Amino acid sequence: MSALRPDLAVIAANVAPGSRVLDVGCGDGALMAVLRDDRQVDARGMELDPANVAECVARGLSVMQGDADVDLVDYPDAAFDYAILSQTLQTTKRPDAVLDELLRVGRKAFVSFPNFAHWKVRASLMWHGRMPVTRLLPVAWYETPNIHHATVRDFLELVAARGLRVEGAWFLSGDRRIGDAAANWRAEHAVFLLSR
Repeated sequence: MSALRPDLAVIAANVAPGSRVLDVGCGDGALMAVLRDDRQVDARGMELDPANVAECVARGLSVMQGDADVDLVDYPDAAFDYAILSQTLQTTKRPDAVLDELLRVGRKAFVSFPNFAHWKVRASLMWHGRMPVTRLLPVAWYETPNIHHATVRDFLELVAARGLRVEGAWFLSGDRRIGDAAANWRAEHAVFLLSR
């Protein structure tokens, strides 16, 4: 499998071969290309950034320019086996509504996001009184596309409130997987597989 960002590698390894996938916020299409080439997946994408859309199309990927907050309503119910939202939930205006739409258009949904309760984030706030700039959160607070700073615990509460089922959970510290013990403290990123 081609080199992928760690959360994308987790998702790619857990998408059933031959399935239909919608990658929402697909970026440059790296995950879609791996799913298509290595897992024989019918992968479609939605991306807000026109430069990324052009890059995807140049790779031979089926991508439409669109906004997760408003354009998912254009897809029919259960059109995909999986809807994927990687490192995008925290940038949406209404993460709760986007989750509902993901699980309307997809039978299952993969969601990955940065955990803003990670100990390094907490330490930066406590010792420096500032939002951190790290390898995984590389831009200053005023430049970041992240408008909702969710934690693993926040996400699990949202999932419970929406009556969703967690079918899988993976936690990452740096580029490696860690166990789920104290994930809200230890995980820099989280990946969840959800269903209704």
